[in-house]
Amino acid sequence: MSSETLAPPLCLPPRTVSSLQRSRQRMAWLLVAPSLLVLLAIAGLPLLRTFWMSLSDAQLADLSSRQFVGLANYIGDSGVLNDPEWWGAVRNTLWFALMSVGMETVLGLGIALMLNHPSRLKTLLRAAVLVPWAIPTVVSAKMWSWMLHDQFGVINAMLLALGLIGEPLAWTADPDLAFVTIVLVDVWKTTPFMALLILAALQMVPSDCYEAARVDGVPTWSVFLNLTLPLITPAVLVAMIFRTLDALRVFDLIYVMTSNSRTTKSMSVYVREQMIDFQLVGYGSAAATLLFLLIALITLCYMALARRRMEGH
Repeated sequence: MSSETLAPPLCLPPRTVSSLQRSRQRMAWLLVAPSLLVLLAIAGLPLLRTFWMSLSDAQLADLSSRQFVGLANYIGDSGVLNDPEWWGAVRNTLWFALMSVGMETVLGLGIALMLNHPSRLKTLLRAAVLVPWAIPTVVSAKMWSWMLHDQFGVINAMLLALGLIGEPLAWTADPDLAFVTIVLVDVWKTTPFMALLILAALQMVPSDCYEAARVDGVPTWSVFLNLTLPLITPAVLVAMIFRTLDALRVFDLIYVMTSNSRTTKSMSVYVREQMIDFQLVGYGSAAATLLFLLIALITLCYMALARRRMEGH
């Protein structure tokens, strides 16, 4: 045994520990301060300018001759909050986010579970799955518009050849089909994003857990429900938050495929219509501000519910 004795562990008084914590917090804020300043300049200033413009009657033809109108663009007789088309766009956007994110999460989980199994084609399959996500949204929207064309589209040709429909369907023009079509195209494009994030979470699950479950003879479905799903839930919730934010501000997919159609118009399309088509910059800025506030509110509520659920587990 060595003659050297081990030094007892260093115990710091609570006051010193608290001082160290405050020092680390100050250092952390100093390190993130440059990024916060850049973020404020890039996002905060345009947001403040948009809010300021929403308090005026500015028009696109001449922004310099605007006059202050207060909250008239919000709560006036012809304000955004009194416009039925705005509330229709809000309803469309919320339904779009709910349906698309829900379907993408379920499909992404299934694809991730399949890709997580050992296979010689794993790399090739992962690359193939990511193809829809890699295609720019405008390109994929235009591609699907051609494929879904009621007269020359390949989708109708295939369905007619198989005898599944009796006549060509106007997928993007029929009010009963347009919204569902938009949702399905979005699911096709963004499911790979969910699958990739969930796959990364699956690969972080310790293999020892699966080995122990296999030795104990635990059924596969029980392993998934009681082991896999709880461990990947935090990553799934983060992925759903990202997709919800993206879905709530959807613009390009809907505008390319259905333009300003009332049955599919989202909040972003509504803002663009007011500011560009009608040249009402003040009114459109009010709608854009409401869009930001609504997305922020939904995100905060979603994160609070997700945190409460995680703490409950």
